[in-house]
Amino acid sequence: MAATGYSGRRSAAERDAITIEIGYALVSGAVVALAFIGVVIAGPLLAFDPPPAVVGVLKVAGVALASVAFAVRVATVLWKFHSRSAHPAQPSQPGRTRPDS
Repeated sequence: MAATGYSGRRSAAERDAITIEIGYALVSGAVVALAFIGVVIAGPLLAFDPPPAVVGVLKVAGVALASVAFAVRVATVLWKFHSRSAHPAQPSQPGRTRPDS
């Protein structure tokens, strides 16, 4: 099935970690996108009374920026997870004097 870098199968814990990380990436991406929509669309509409043409531009710009922010956030979270899982920290080994021993 799915193989890791060391040519073994993923354990249930690794699959769970991947699933949780994907969920976290999607939820945090949605939060960032909603924040962009709030700042670009809702903020100016609540603070000012813009003409309809400006409202249309704000909506298009807000949705475009929110979409980009969502994609960037999801990609960043998953990239960092992949980097961490590809190079895990070395476990502590009491009594060893060299980090590579």
